[in-house]
Amino acid sequence: MELTKSELEIMNVIWGAGRPLTRGEILDLSVDKNWKDNSIHILLNRLLAKGALAESGFARSGKSYGRLYEAKLTGENYYAENVFYGGPERLEMLFHAMLASPGITPELLDRFSAILKETKKAKT
Repeated sequence: MELTKSELEIMNVIWGAGRPLTRGEILDLSVDKNWKDNSIHILLNRLLAKGALAESGFARSGKSYGRLYEAKLTGENYYAENVFYGGPERLEMLFHAMLASPGITPELLDRFSAILKETKKAKT
């Protein structure tokens, strides 16, 4: 599934919240967005049509009620699917580039190492 930059911004807000959100909450939590507030309905409808989001009930929003939107896929699955799309070579290139980035600390490398060990153990 491919998402546009604006759709991905909305999904990141919902993934970051870890719970279903109303349209208003999505707007409030969207920082540095590249789309206008009036576009939210179009973006939400496209995400619903793509199966990335689902309606999950209603919540009080001010004096009225608003629909709740929840992610149908996890951020981890989305990013893994899109990274691995290019095959193992692309994944290895991404891994090397990620490790060379300035934000990688020894502590983060330790966490990566633990994840790799757990994953390798589960696959053997």
